[in-house]
Amino acid sequence: MADTPATNGAQNGGAPNGGGAAGAASAPSLNALAQYTKDFSFENPTAPRSLAPQQAQPKIGIQVNVNAKQMSETDYEVELKLEGDAKTDDVVMFKFELNYAGVFRVKNVPKEQLHPVVMIECPRLLFPFARQIVADAVRNGGFPPLYIDPIDFVALYRQRVAAAQQAQATAPGGEGPQTA
Repeated sequence: MADTPATNGAQNGGAPNGGGAAGAASAPSLNALAQYTKDFSFENPTAPRSLAPQQAQPKIGIQVNVNAKQMSETDYEVELKLEGDAKTDDVVMFKFELNYAGVFRVKNVPKEQLHPVVMIECPRLLFPFARQIVADAVRNGGFPPLYIDPIDFVALYRQRVAAAQQAQATAPGGEGPQTA
């Protein structure tokens, strides 16, 4: 078997269909224009007592939420909100709230795929940075760093869509279940 170089369409101006710049201009794209911490809070309310060796492992609770708003025809601000705490015997060792956001430019994405791209792919890009902010804050608070497990943003999106559909179906005047 002979080795053949993979060109990925490079002979045709970079577009696999030979469209050159016109093909590239219509290709879907997602670009992060900016990333920033909108709001952040870390509390260590029982320090220094909370820093002493503990009998049991703390219970860690984490909540995740994603919100987005359209800023222009192609630009969206996406907020990834992470809230969490660590407790032992109902005593809070630490808690945090992080609202980490980014501005994303989305071009040439079909309308039916736009919402999932903004609500899944954008927070997926933000998450590693938000995770590091939380880990550093927890470590700087005197605890071992808290590395939040990867988040399945597809499952989170599906849960949110299902909840919205359920709320719409049960809302007054909605197409909810009929009783006889």
